[in-house]
Amino acid sequence: MIVVTGATGNIGRPLTRALAEAGEQVTAVSRHPAQVPHGARHVVGDLAEPAGLRPVLAGAKSLFLLLSGDLHATGANPADLVGEAVESGVRRIVLLSTLGVVTRPFGTTRIAMRALEDRVRESGLEWTVLRPGGFASNALWWAGSVRTRRVVAAPFGDVGVPVIDPADIAAVAAACLLEDRHDGAAYELTGPEVITPRGQTEAIAAALGTPVAFREQTREEARAAMARSMPAELADDTLDILGSPSPAELRVSPDVERVLGRAPRPFAHWAARNVAAFR
Repeated sequence: MIVVTGATGNIGRPLTRALAEAGEQVTAVSRHPAQVPHGARHVVGDLAEPAGLRPVLAGAKSLFLLLSGDLHATGANPADLVGEAVESGVRRIVLLSTLGVVTRPFGTTRIAMRALEDRVRESGLEWTVLRPGGFASNALWWAGSVRTRRVVAAPFGDVGVPVIDPADIAAVAAACLLEDRHDGAAYELTGPEVITPRGQTEAIAAALGTPVAFREQTREEARAAMARSMPAELADDTLDILGSPSPAELRVSPDVERVLGRAPRPFAHWAARNVAAFR
């Protein structure tokens, strides 16, 4: 059995589907009741209470570990989840980390994630670490304003990074959960090209077949909006990257293609597949 945390999100849902379609027994864990792909079992669980996951992990061979927002906050101790996995007899962990542990290792949230990576490596289990950069699905923050006003409001309109389609992260995660050859690897996951918020707006407009305007936000406006759905420290770290990406954060990684045997999909592909959210 494979346990997938964050199973109803942009990564967890396609990952759960891929594993179920591969014939695996899958337990999909999320905070709230939800529909999961056919063949998977759903369990409501809170990662902030690791001991409560013991019945879920019992008998599992592998764990996909994706932290919810509050587990990125100061004072959280997600390493306890790794301890529960070890105690439950799990043999393999695939951890969703972040590219920032390499490119900006001294940020508060990056220090915490690096410590979790270290805990996974030292656990005695088979492990793989996935370090994605920015997500294409972050564009869903704009869905309401695009639907109602045909406007995207975002900071740093002409500064881009190679955002990755979450479905590609899920495909890589599935491979790492199913194939021994990825044990001990740390993969940096990016999209195939650098794209700016203004360029993303154009791709959304093309998918819709109608013009969409772009309005540049100040950093303060963007931080206030982001802090409503994530810890303030994480919002600041994210804005630091979006506003002034380093050469390492602009690099297009070969790792998606190395794992999947194909190039990562561009933002325009994600926009076309998710266009209903913007209509």
